Amino acid sequence: MKIRHLLYICIALTVLTSAVKDEFTALERQQISIETPGLFEQSEAFTIDFGGYRTADYSFPLPVGKAVVKDSELEITTNKGDAVKSMFDGTVRLSRHISGHGNVIVVRHDNGLETVYARNAENLVQVGDRVKAGQTIAIVGGENGRTFLTFYLMMNGGKINPEIIVQPKSHRLTRRTLLFHRKGNHVEMSAVGGEPKDKNRKLEACYPLPGAKVISPYGRRGGRAHSGVDIKTTPDDNILAALDGDVVMSQRYAAYGNLIKIRHQNGLETWYSHNSKNLVSVGDKVKAGQVIALTGQTGRATTAHLHFECRLNGKAFNPSVLFDHANHSVRMETLKSLLKTGKLPKKK
Repeated sequence: MKIRHLLYICIALTVLTSAVKDEFTALERQQISIETPGLFEQSEAFTIDFGGYRTADYSFPLPVGKAVVKDSELEITTNKGDAVKSMFDGTVRLSRHISGHGNVIVVRHDNGLETVYARNAENLVQVGDRVKAGQTIAIVGGENGRTFLTFYLMMNGGKINPEIIVQPKSHRLTRRTLLFHRKGNHVEMSAVGGEPKDKNRKLEACYPLPGAKVISPYGRRGGRAHSGVDIKTTPDDNILAALDGDVVMSQRYAAYGNLIKIRHQNGLETWYSHNSKNLVSVGDKVKAGQVIALTGQTGRATTAHLHFECRLNGKAFNPSVLFDHANHSVRMETLKSLLKTGKLPKKK
């Protein structure tokens, strides 16, 4: 690492709360690209460390969309009526119609970045509103009969390549540290190191369908074994990967309907079925909390729901060993033990 980078990091501000304010000038409320007041008041350089971000600290703007990079912007195509999400916590700086961009929202985030969401059918937040990562801020729009979101990142009014922190195909946040250094009237950006190795990352896991209720438990049902648990919210709700892993199946499969299998460490697999739509493909690496499918009624199902299975070395076991269905949470100590030993806990 270069010496000057070490020097900048030593004097850097890692959290730029001073750069975010709840009141904005008339120009800030009307202009998309504008310098951020106070951003470099205390230092000519600062860092943002994305390595420490939790799943709840970040959201892809359209979790079910397909993104392509076009001239330092992401064009994310999706279905009419989909919800646009705030990428990080922050404050709405601009929310209005702008010629050539349609309905636009600009969020100034606590980390110093700004995110721009353009061509919305409807803006759902106003200037000064505080928003959380993953909060719905708009309804997707588009133009010329196409439904899509134009999204990009800004630092001090200048666009930055979204691929530096966002992986368009997987929707993942790249866990790295970025260095921003002011030089005259522009800001230089560089990456300080890459993503940490998986073995150094804190284990993350999540309940696959937050807000759901169990409609059929694991065990015997109607004279035959029920190898998973059925949980239900609403049709086409987001199904989340329970933990990091590799997609080993994503297809229609007999009575399961649309099925996704994700392989984790030490022989653990999680299965997600009856999906109306699978959003990942075989070979994809997914992260805990990533949207992988939408709830549906494909295969043998009488209502739209998620049939969720946990398997160890191919053998199904009760998902409640790892997941607390009542509280929509993960039994982390049990999960850590299983991933370490490859064995289920002994029954008490």
